[in-house]
Amino acid sequence: MSVKLTASALAITAIAATSAAARDQIRIVGSSTVFPFSTAVAEQFGKSTDFQTPVVESTGSGGGLKLFCAGVGTEHPDMTNASRRMKAKEFKLCAENGVTEITEAVVGFDGIVVANAHAGEDFELTRAQLWTALAAEGPKPTTWDEVDPSLPALKIEVLGPPPSSGTRDAFEELVMQKGCAKAEAGDKAYCKKDGSHIREDGAYVEAGENDNLIVSKLEANPNALGVFGFSFLDQNADAIKGAVVDGVVPTFENIAAGDYPVSRSLFFYIKAAHVGVVPGIQEYANAFMSEAASGDEGYLLDKGLIPLPAEKHTEIKTNVMNLTPMTGNEWN
Repeated sequence: MSVKLTASALAITAIAATSAAARDQIRIVGSSTVFPFSTAVAEQFGKSTDFQTPVVESTGSGGGLKLFCAGVGTEHPDMTNASRRMKAKEFKLCAENGVTEITEAVVGFDGIVVANAHAGEDFELTRAQLWTALAAEGPKPTTWDEVDPSLPALKIEVLGPPPSSGTRDAFEELVMQKGCAKAEAGDKAYCKKDGSHIREDGAYVEAGENDNLIVSKLEANPNALGVFGFSFLDQNADAIKGAVVDGVVPTFENIAAGDYPVSRSLFFYIKAAHVGVVPGIQEYANAFMSEAASGDEGYLLDKGLIPLPAEKHTEIKTNVMNLTPMTGNEWN
């Protein structure tokens, strides 16, 4: 008698067969922006259940998805966090490596802020001004007052994430592309591609995936600006302040209302083939999407997470509980 196994069953069998000592601790990689939320859930999960506290690594969204999509088996991560949606080419890479059943969860919202130390100048910027200051194919000014006479006569020095970061992807899309269009620097196709590139002559400094490190560098250099997620501004409000962008202050209320122009969704992804093999994956994911954690009065609000509308939160929570797989149509 022949027995047909599903792709998931085959994957689970393969994991069991090839892992001499299966992990008993969830491994999570990915976004530095989602890292503090994921870590808070992991710590609470470890305290309140019989499962081991998950290991959470901050590798950047792109780096995390690369590790996540590398294959099935306990040598690969079980989940990955991302501060932007998985790209179609990453979904394809996953499939090519046997990672064929992936559940996507939107956790909440975050704003991308441009901030500096309290000792520094107050900045009110437009996305067009930010594009002018930072565009690789722009005028490449050396000081902010060269961008606009209303801005301080300070050297342009912006500390931000590298290309592997989801925050960098979102900044290029929401600030550089939009700013390019507003500056009338070219057509839509140009702004989406070449016009969104950030200059590499020292005005923009790639400061790594550790947003806390950027915050500490801003304290040491009040003339510099930094780019990172709102949660890091919220957690360090005693040391740094956010710039006004397009006339809107980066606050929890303005991001939640959709008024702040530089905001995005935050995600995590579950490798379904590892559920039931590495203990606690489903339970951890459920805990992340619980009302107590990411609901509109959950403890993650204290970490700076902007929650989803109640109806959307319930929908995503149900998808996570059912391990609803991505279909590949998410980009249509």
